[in-house]
Amino acid sequence: MTVPTDPALMTAETLLALYARRALSPVEALQAVLHRVAEMNPWVNAFAAMNPRAVVAAGESEARWTAGRPMGPLDGVPATVKDLLNMAGFPTRRGSRTTSAEPATEDAPAVLGLKAAGAVIIGKTTTTEFGWKSPGDCPLHGITRNPWNRERTPGGSSSGAGAAGAACFGPLHLGTDAGGSIRIPAAFCGLVGVKPSYGRVPQWPHGAFSGVACAGPMARTVRDAALMLSAMAQPDIRDPFCLTDEPRDWRAGIEEGVSGLRVAVVRRLGFDPPLDAEGEAALAGAARMLEEAGAVVEEADPGLPDTRAIFARVWGVALARLVATVPPERREMLDAGLMDVAEREGGMSAVDFLGAEALRIEAAHVMARFHQRHDLLLTAATPTAAFAADQPTISPREALWRDWAPWTSAFNLTRQPAVSVPVGLDAEGMPRAVQVAAALHRDDVALRGARAIERAAAVPDSPTALPNAA
Repeated sequence: MTVPTDPALMTAETLLALYARRALSPVEALQAVLHRVAEMNPWVNAFAAMNPRAVVAAGESEARWTAGRPMGPLDGVPATVKDLLNMAGFPTRRGSRTTSAEPATEDAPAVLGLKAAGAVIIGKTTTTEFGWKSPGDCPLHGITRNPWNRERTPGGSSSGAGAAGAACFGPLHLGTDAGGSIRIPAAFCGLVGVKPSYGRVPQWPHGAFSGVACAGPMARTVRDAALMLSAMAQPDIRDPFCLTDEPRDWRAGIEEGVSGLRVAVVRRLGFDPPLDAEGEAALAGAARMLEEAGAVVEEADPGLPDTRAIFARVWGVALARLVATVPPERREMLDAGLMDVAEREGGMSAVDFLGAEALRIEAAHVMARFHQRHDLLLTAATPTAAFAADQPTISPREALWRDWAPWTSAFNLTRQPAVSVPVGLDAEGMPRAVQVAAALHRDDVALRGARAIERAAAVPDSPTALPNAA
């Protein structure tokens, strides 16, 4: 692999090593990133808001490095934050015209973790409205496009984070994931996307999908994602449900490989998720990579209940509750598809919802037993490559299982860690990915599996085209 000379194309680890040797400054790195933003973002549309203080923050970081006193493990590294998370001084618009433009007064725990580690946050990235769907558009900011091909979507709901990562608008991007909203755009954009174990990264305030949602890193390498997770996974008193493990460097042990690990290639998640021919080839190729790296690989079925039925109820009730918080006179401003799902699912009885929660717990128990026999699961990440950015959202309840999240949402229900990792490009030059999952709280094993695939796969770090990409 050619080592990049443009700081915008460098990994966080490379930037930090250069800062330490005084071979590059955080100000120079930020300037390179902002030049790329100026060139590409007019058509990528990755940002909900830019941070005018980023230049000042980079200068402060440069002064610390000059003094030999960096404030944390990400000091001076450019990063972005998804606009579902609070960042002090900025409104949290959530992609919706119905939300307030008043700035937040406190940082969300994940944002606070990045800031405490010294990251230079360059802006807030776009999201689908309230994170409800996978196509990367929203009523407030319009269509976000995939840097690999401007006619394709970057996916969602962390649409701007995926696009920013692929466009090299900095190496680190903070997303959220309630049904695949980190892993789907990561797969469509050729990034690594980590949905940590539930509670690994504290949440506050808790949103509509809080029972299944996580904040997590999106980056161009597994090691960068693990480094970013290390900064974010810090206990926070505002979230009484977060894990209280001692902080750690999640890169530790990541190079140990998978020799001797038992890997299950899983094709059923209580139903048969769709997968096109190139996705099948990508999955088979990743299985071979793990086997050649010394893992014991076999096909297996966990025996899950139909996760479609469980997640549809969680999704529908969350959206119905969300709509109920919007004043009636403003509801016509909401995405029509969001309203459709909320109206269809809003009449669910308490008995039905509690039944869905019981099935969610059953699914978690099934997976816990399955992991007594298998260290890792390997599945597809998405049913296809990125689809058209401009296509309308029709029949969202069917699209959820046909086009969007058939491979990802089960792991939100079971709350276990899952990582989307790129494995190559398809015949049309678009990224394809697979998903690696591990037992609840074994984020280290999931990262090891993803890193083993990354080492074996030959994937370009980013699109080679710049402003005139097809």
